[in-house]
Amino acid sequence: MNRHHISSGSRFEAEIGYSRAVVAGDWVFVSGTTGFDYATMAISDDVREQAAQCFKNIAAALAQADASLDDVVRVNYIAPHTADFEPCWPVLRQYLGKARPAATMVSAGLLDARMKIEIEVTAMRRGAAG
Repeated sequence: MNRHHISSGSRFEAEIGYSRAVVAGDWVFVSGTTGFDYATMAISDDVREQAAQCFKNIAAALAQADASLDDVVRVNYIAPHTADFEPCWPVLRQYLGKARPAATMVSAGLLDARMKIEIEVTAMRRGAAG
C-alpha cells in the first residue's frame, strides 16, 4: 500500500518527527491538531475559536489528500478542561454535522498551556466507500 505524508509546515512536525496527515490507500489519518494558525503561529484564548481553527487546519490537510471534512468517519477530541468541551459543540456541529462521525472526547493535558482543544480525525477518501 502506498503511503503519502502531508505537512502543514508547522515546525513541530520536523522537530518531533510526525506528519500532519498520512494517506494510506483510501484512508486519511490526520494527527492531533490544535488551534494554532500555522501561518502566524498565533492561537486564540477562546476555546471556540481554537476549535474552529483546528477544523480549518484539518480541512487544509484533508484537501491535500483529496478529501474533506464530509469524509471524516472518526474524530477524537482532547481537552484539558471538560468544561471547555460543551461550549465547542456548535463549532463541532458546524464542521462535522454533515459527516456525523463516530466520536470520543478525552480530558487530558496538552503540550502547551495555551491549547484548549486538540482534534484528531480519520477520513475515507471520496468514492472509496461502496
